[in-house]
Amino acid sequence: MRTDHLIRTFVEFYEERGHRRITGSTLLPPPGDSVLFTTSGMHPLTPYLEGRPHPLGKRLVNVQRCLRTTDLDEVGDATHLTVFEMLGTWSLGDYGGPVSLDWGYELLTEGLGIDPGLLHATAFAGDDRTDPDTASVELWQRLGVPVELTVEDNWWSNGPVGPCGPDSEFFLWSGDGPPQSTPTRDDRWVEVWNHVTMTHRRLDDGSLVPLPQRNVDTGLGLERLASLLQGRSSVFECDVFDPWRRLVPILWTLDEPSLRLVCDHLRSVVVLLGDSVRPANTGQGYVLRRLLRRVLTVLWREDPSRSLGDLPEDLVRHTVDHFRQGIRPGDVLRMLREEEHRFRRLLERGRHILTRPRFQGPLTEEDFHYLHDTHGLPRDLITSLREE
Repeated sequence: MRTDHLIRTFVEFYEERGHRRITGSTLLPPPGDSVLFTTSGMHPLTPYLEGRPHPLGKRLVNVQRCLRTTDLDEVGDATHLTVFEMLGTWSLGDYGGPVSLDWGYELLTEGLGIDPGLLHATAFAGDDRTDPDTASVELWQRLGVPVELTVEDNWWSNGPVGPCGPDSEFFLWSGDGPPQSTPTRDDRWVEVWNHVTMTHRRLDDGSLVPLPQRNVDTGLGLERLASLLQGRSSVFECDVFDPWRRLVPILWTLDEPSLRLVCDHLRSVVVLLGDSVRPANTGQGYVLRRLLRRVLTVLWREDPSRSLGDLPEDLVRHTVDHFRQGIRPGDVLRMLREEEHRFRRLLERGRHILTRPRFQGPLTEEDFHYLHDTHGLPRDLITSLREE
């Protein structure tokens, strides 16, 4: 099942159950949000999760592109991407968690044809402040799905303050043999869908108060589920990466970990540029710049003559079209080349500066601050240059 078919099946399933599709926002969060990027589908909906009536009603469904910098060091494994798409559903004070889980089970098994025997669930075990999620456990037992109880892994919060509550998660077996063990004990159980029942608000002092309106917020990783349905061993082998895996190795010979990083980061940079983020030394622009420099560091490790200017325009167009962005591929390639030239000049200057006697020994925090503030050399770049 290709990702476009998966999206269509998901949205239509929930539309048949009274959900209205809302347009997913860009990677840029709404004004006033403290995060740099949209990290989940719920971010644009925060005011409605806190009680404001949504103009389209109490049942919503959408497809939201997300970016998570917290997973950068994990990018390259079988399940993590920098930019990914989240299929989401919401009940704004309408139905509860068990209904959401029951529909989710129906979609996965009947709508998508997943063998029920390949599913496992987790649920909140309770702690000294909140009760266990017995309603979800009873639902799983009725459906015949094994369920594992945890505490920290099944309590969801949107940062240190704000809405929070117990969640129950779907896991799909990715191993070759029959399913075994549990999700916390065997990483062949892959988390694909999280169903959060927002019951409380965490205050500044860490205390919990009940929410006047209980909501259900679910998020399903599109690429992660697509790769499993397509029988692939990683998200980098699902169909959205087909053009990248076909064309990038023709340009540059890379081992598999490097190929995954290059494809992920370049694809993410294209999406960021398409959402009007531009390279900068701070904030969102620095994340874009950091991703691009990680790519160039990998490419130049083997051959300093490699250039992003060699990327085919069709590859950029594929990603821009997939995310329905209006930027022209030629403009993307122009900005990539400009940033590449800027980084190359910075490397040359950095190598020259680091040959000074002052920087021959171990560097102090004062040295790092001086090199950044005076010469524009970030810490990660300094560390990389000293390892050459």
